[in-house]
Amino acid sequence: MDITQLILDDHHEQRRLFAILEQIDREDEQKLKAIWKRLEAFLEVHALAEEELFYPELLRLGKGAGGKTTAEDETEDAIHDHNEIRDAVQEVARHEVGSNSWFKAVAEANKANSDHMAEEEREGLTDFRRQAPVKLRHDLAVAFAVFEASHITGVKPKDKDPKEYIAEHK
Repeated sequence: MDITQLILDDHHEQRRLFAILEQIDREDEQKLKAIWKRLEAFLEVHALAEEELFYPELLRLGKGAGGKTTAEDETEDAIHDHNEIRDAVQEVARHEVGSNSWFKAVAEANKANSDHMAEEEREGLTDFRRQAPVKLRHDLAVAFAVFEASHITGVKPKDKDPKEYIAEHK
């Protein structure tokens, strides 16, 4: 197992769940709610797992990749993105499920998440694959899988100050 592959697998699942939402009849509130509830929990658990397990190690070992010159830059951007995704997810809750405004808010959450995943895939994940030994990548993957399994129903969203996060984990 490799932490970078588990994160990529999660990204694929996030994209899949957003795509499912686009294919459900707009009037089928029950199905929309079920998929959104799963996606909402999944996004936050994934972000928290990265923040607790992946990014501290990237800060320790990373050198910068994909246009970022340091692991600090990669991490600061990622934590900022996680906050934007949390805000977008909270916006979805302000709208009636299946309404035009709800779908618009879901599309904004999808955009925020997609932008983050693309950056993370070319920056932090690339950097980590280049710098981290295989054993560490395996050990983090196991911890990541256990974390997600232990929080399958979700966790409480909480924004983090990117600069404070880096100072705390550097």
